[in-house]
Amino acid sequence: MPGKPPKTGRKPAGSRRRAVAAAAQPAAPQISDRRRVTSYDVAKRAGVSQSAVSRCFTEGASASSDLREKVMRAAEELGYRPNAIARGLITRRSNLVAVVISSRTNLYYPEVLFELTTRFEARGSRVLLFALEHESDVDHVLDKVFSYQVDGVVAAARLSDAQVVQFERHGIPVVLYNRFADRAPASSVCCDHLEYGHRLAERLVAAGHKSFGIIDSPADSFVGIERIKGVRGVLKAHGFDAPSVRGDYGYESGGTALAELLKKTRKRPAAVICANDAMALGAIDYARNELGLEIPKQLSIVGFDGIGPAYLAAYRLTTVRQPVRRMTEAAVSMLMERIEDPTLAPEKRMFSGDLVEGASARLGPA
Repeated sequence: MPGKPPKTGRKPAGSRRRAVAAAAQPAAPQISDRRRVTSYDVAKRAGVSQSAVSRCFTEGASASSDLREKVMRAAEELGYRPNAIARGLITRRSNLVAVVISSRTNLYYPEVLFELTTRFEARGSRVLLFALEHESDVDHVLDKVFSYQVDGVVAAARLSDAQVVQFERHGIPVVLYNRFADRAPASSVCCDHLEYGHRLAERLVAAGHKSFGIIDSPADSFVGIERIKGVRGVLKAHGFDAPSVRGDYGYESGGTALAELLKKTRKRPAAVICANDAMALGAIDYARNELGLEIPKQLSIVGFDGIGPAYLAAYRLTTVRQPVRRMTEAAVSMLMERIEDPTLAPEKRMFSGDLVEGASARLGPA
């Protein structure tokens, strides 16, 4: 009678195909297969001690070529990579360096960050970046900096004397980049902003300009304060009073500040001095496009920093270029020296800028 097929002892063809397919698949990894490979596993595979594995992965440590080859082959087979955090626990170094920087300070800081990161990595350290909206916000990130147990700090933001003392209390060396502490002893690398504010203003006066305006920096910017202090010192000595408007260091604020400056003055100034290049470029575009002025025939505009766009043919800005590479090398060297030897006394290094005579301003003889 029709009904169930006779039992043959064999599985249906579909079941056999599924079983074969399942057998062809790799076995699901067990928890032990997914755990992180350690130096113990490498030592076991290579047939050596854990300390031998550690020596092979420690720069400068003693290990024969045969031992190193055996350990590296085992590490490659297992996919092993040394744990930097664990190594730091042994050496009591995190190999982390914090860079504290204001995101609105200067457009040339990407170049500074690249130089700092490259130089620290060449010395075996990694950079943790802490960006501030304003220099005065530094208090909000100090606890985070300390919590990461960094070996040292480069601060391209203004620190109060009390904040400098906090670093000393935590045993963390700090180097101030492009600024000085007020009175507290702290290592620092800085361009001579005051001197080059003097020189730039002197060259403008020597060219015969009779009226001046200033597009100033944010009020908490050490760099901007020093630059404009140098400018005002010269202008005052020559009997000039220069009205000013604050910008935020951004390109757009240069044009906005120039418009406000012209409202404050009954007569258009002959020369406008900007606390950084980005604002100077914004002021140039506003003067040309909105006011129809010829630069520098009808208005001289100068800046500070020497950022890349300042050299474009459309601007050829007259500015003061900072020696970024030399300054970053000095900052890295000073910090690493103090990480190795915390007893070293604070040190200050001052660098000269380079006055770039562009086509945005009429300058008198040096």
